[in-house]
Parts: sequence; structure tokens; C-alpha cells
Amino acid sequence: MHVHVGDMHNAKTSQVLRISLAVTLAYIVLLVIAGIRAHSLALLSEAGHNLTDFLALLMSWGAVYLQSRPPSARKTFGYNRAGVLAAFVNGLTLVLISFYIWYEAFKRLQSPVKVDAHLMIWVAAAGVVMNGGIALLLMRGHRDLNVRSALLHEIGDTLSTAAVIAGGIAIAMTGQHWIDPALSVGIGVMILWSSIGIIRESLNILLEGTPSGMDLGRIEHAISDVPGVESVHDLHVWCLGSDTYSLSCHVGICDMPASESAIILGGIRDVLGQKFQIHHTTIQFELKVCEVSDGCVIPVSEGHAHEHGHGHSHSH
Repeated sequence: MHVHVGDMHNAKTSQVLRISLAVTLAYIVLLVIAGIRAHSLALLSEAGHNLTDFLALLMSWGAVYLQSRPPSARKTFGYNRAGVLAAFVNGLTLVLISFYIWYEAFKRLQSPVKVDAHLMIWVAAAGVVMNGGIALLLMRGHRDLNVRSALLHEIGDTLSTAAVIAGGIAIAMTGQHWIDPALSVGIGVMILWSSIGIIRESLNILLEGTPSGMDLGRIEHAISDVPGVESVHDLHVWCLGSDTYSLSCHVGICDMPASESAIILGGIRDVLGQKFQIHHTTIQFELKVCEVSDGCVIPVSEGHAHEHGHGHSHSH
């Protein structure tokens, strides 16, 4: 059974996350100091945003460590969902921080404060470089939902800090200081938008829903097209981790020796692996014709109502 990412991939991802943590923490300190000196809510909002990024990266780093641990008697699938859980928590923190930013922005809109636009511009420019660099590093592991949640944080930061630069220029040219809290509202919207997809996808995995992009109808037809397969029912597909899929189903076949059914099983496994990247499967074979003497009282023709199989096969 292979249900966890490779050790080499985990090591590289862990190193990238450690570097990102150190750089992000340094930038948070810079944002807080500059935000206080410039009286800029946009910079302080960015500090809050980057703090959630720091926590997101920290949880992602911890999740990568947990995912590298092997399965055990108590955790037979290993710790693949540690990363998914981290992504879910990250999404929730983004929602909370966006509402807090809106609260502070509306207060500032009612009582605008003079802002040091030039300091805003230089600090935000440093942020664009930092967040853009981290995002490029994280793109290597974008298939993993856990890493992708951290990547979305960084992409959102890169865009929002770019907006702060534009806002700083606008304030310097017009002297309109309400632009600063208005930018904060926009940053809050961006934060909330980026969190919705991560929350939805991670929650779907935690609830063992059908993975995004997986079409059960296509999978059923692909299995049915394997020579020797007479019917397919009780089909389930779910995620063990963000990019590790699992499948179980009942397959009806004619009465035949086990050596012949093994060929059918191999064909099903090949189709699932090549077309759908599903490599962890549990497939139960059932005879096309049932006999009451074997305890099966419902004909196979009724498909999903079938109650008892006549042996089963597993593939891992």
C-alpha cells in the first residue's frame, strides 16, 4: 500500500516552507514597524494578513512532517489528512482576518488618518518581491492541497501588496487619505475570496466526498469496458490525502477460476491507474448469476440491491 508522498518530495517541500517561514516573520516585523510609523491601516492589515500566512506556513510545515510518517496499526492510512486539516484551518483563519480588516477599515473611513504614502510604497514593494519569491518556490508543490493553501496565501499577498503600492502612489498624488482604508476593504475581499475554494475542497475531502474532477459515470464505464466485466455497482471514490485517491466497488463477473479473474482484476487496476491516477483500490468480485443456496436471495440484475458477494479481491 502506497498512500503517502515520497520522502524526497517531503524534504524539499519542508525546506521551502522553512525558508518561507523565516522570510515571512521578518517581513511581518517590518510591516508592523512601518505601519505604525506611516499611520497606514493598509500596511497593518498586510501585517495581519502575513501573520495568517506565517501560521499557514507553520501548519503546512507541520503537516508535511506528519504526512511523511509511515502508516501504523492505529493509523492504517498514515497521516495524509494532516495536510488537508491544516488547509481547512488555514481557510477559516483567512475568513476571520478578513472580517477584522473590514471592521478596522470602516472605522478608519469614518475618521481618516494622514498616511505616509512614500513609506507605504517602499515597504509594499519589498513585500511584492518577498511574497512573489515565496509563491514561486511553493509552486513546485502546488498539487498538494496543503501546500496549495499556503501558495494561495502568498499569491494573495503579492497582489494585495501591489495594490498597496498603487494606493500609496494615489495618496501621494491626490492627498486623499481615505484611499488607505478603502484599500484595506479590497484586501479583505481578496482574502475572503481566496479562502472559499480551499475551505470547500478540504471539507469535501474530510467528509469523504467524490474528489473534484472525478466523474463516477466515466469511471464506471471505464471499468465496464474491461473484458470480462459484466456489471459495476456500489462504486465509491474518495481522497486519502489531497492528491491520493482511493476506490472501492463491486464488479460482476461470470463463474470462472481465480486465475482468470486475476487477469480481469489486473485490467481494472491498469485502467484506473492510467486514466484516473487511482492506485489504491478495493475491488470485490461477484458472480453474474446468484444461487439461493449460497445465501444470495436478490438477483444481480437489480444492481445496487445485491447483498452477498462470492469472494473478493483487493489491489493496493
